[in-house]
Amino acid sequence: MPFSFDTLAVRAGHQRTAEGEHSEALFLTSSYVFKNAAEAAARFAGQEAGNVYSRYTNPTVRCFEQRLAALEGAEQAVATASGMSAILATVMTLCSAGDHVLVSRSVFGSTINLFEKYLKRFGVEVDYPPLADLNAWQAACKPNTRLLLVESPSNPLIELVDIAALAELAHHHGALLAVDNCFCTPALQQPIKLGADIVIHSATKYIDGQGRCLGGAVAGRQQQMQEVVGFLRTAGPTLSPFNAWVMLKGLETLSIRMQAHCARAFELAHWLSQQNGIERVYYAGLANHPQHQLARRQQSAFGAVLSFKVAGGRDDAWRFIDATRMISITTNLGDAKTTIAHPASTSHGRLSAEERARAGVTDNLIRLAVGLEDVKDLKADLALGLKTL
Repeated sequence: MPFSFDTLAVRAGHQRTAEGEHSEALFLTSSYVFKNAAEAAARFAGQEAGNVYSRYTNPTVRCFEQRLAALEGAEQAVATASGMSAILATVMTLCSAGDHVLVSRSVFGSTINLFEKYLKRFGVEVDYPPLADLNAWQAACKPNTRLLLVESPSNPLIELVDIAALAELAHHHGALLAVDNCFCTPALQQPIKLGADIVIHSATKYIDGQGRCLGGAVAGRQQQMQEVVGFLRTAGPTLSPFNAWVMLKGLETLSIRMQAHCARAFELAHWLSQQNGIERVYYAGLANHPQHQLARRQQSAFGAVLSFKVAGGRDDAWRFIDATRMISITTNLGDAKTTIAHPASTSHGRLSAEERARAGVTDNLIRLAVGLEDVKDLKADLALGLKTL
């Protein structure tokens, strides 16, 4: 029988062992014992299903993969060691020397560095259209365009792209669309149902939900995901069984956590937009956000991350951040604890000034990833920063 999202988040993928455990089992083993030499040969050759080596077959990791695939509406998901390794695995699997990739200029700084410093060395061509401008995406496509990669919403300016329209554009040019769904998670947005081919996750963020472990995942059609499995089997950026178990526990509460995160972020975004010294708040839940209606159409809520510009420059942003006493100064997000960061000098600090300008990451921009604390306490802490402006 078909199950709803919340039920799948708790139960999908779990195959109990002979021990009859209620919680998912944690298989801390590097290898597996075969009944005989013939079975070992068949497993290694892929002629027989079963565990071979935990770099690419582990029951705990498999349970996480199957659960995430069910939540995203994908045929298969493949777990990776981190969000960045999920992006690397996607590109290394789908692209070859001479292929052209379009990456939104509104992506995480490390994603741009991955393409500029490493993937270009292997002959992959890259261009960076503005995320929301479909005409720019159309104009940037070439006969050898193989992949379009976006974050929607983006980090840190919470820009969106019309996923269904971009998917149609990509397919018209014979390319695939990959969507980084880190900020929304499948609890708020399911890109595959909107036409995307591949979904990428940094499971380190909201899927874990408490800042404990690193992890990532790629989800999509089985044919392509099997190629990703082959890359992980050879190159090895795989998720550890323990981290997979932690992520499984995170998925159980994902839906209710995202509701609570979003409610707090929505209230804080409105409050900050009314404060003196704040030039602009970037949050799709605000009616003045240029893609507010698009967010209402393709997301079930507006997310937990917002950014804002303070009056002044870097020193003013730093004083604001340093004045807070409870909120954690760290670049991670998706945690139960609210975090605050200065993107221009941290997550996007390795980009050139020109690259940051293209991405809209200015020196007076602050990113806030709203956790699960009481909103009154968060406002009081942010008010300390406001006093410095």
